[in-house]
Amino acid sequence: MSENQPQSFDAQGLLEPGKSNIQLIYALYLLGFIVGITPLIAVVLAYLNRGKASGIYESHYIWAIRTFWIGLLFALISGVLTLIVIGVLAAIATAVWMIVRCVIGLQKIGRNEAIDNPQSWLI
Repeated sequence: MSENQPQSFDAQGLLEPGKSNIQLIYALYLLGFIVGITPLIAVVLAYLNRGKASGIYESHYIWAIRTFWIGLLFALISGVLTLIVIGVLAAIATAVWMIVRCVIGLQKIGRNEAIDNPQSWLI
């Protein structure tokens, strides 16, 4: 392709298992702080591609799926705890936890590295 021709955008490539798909999943999680439905789309993409991926990608899909479910659990607990005010702090901690996990995932996939312990509840 010459440099004068525009590069085409391959939306289908974003849905196939691999680096671009994983980056999209993390981006959708982060976008979820603005548009609430995007984490659901992200976790569906992660589930669809988890079994098709291998190597470093498998660890990212596991990490992404666990990030969603653990984050949802923490958010629900935070919601209940808002009745005694501490839930607000727990909600902030949950948001920070989610952002940090997404940033770690984006950094690792950017360097083509696997997640060290994808089963972890922590960071």
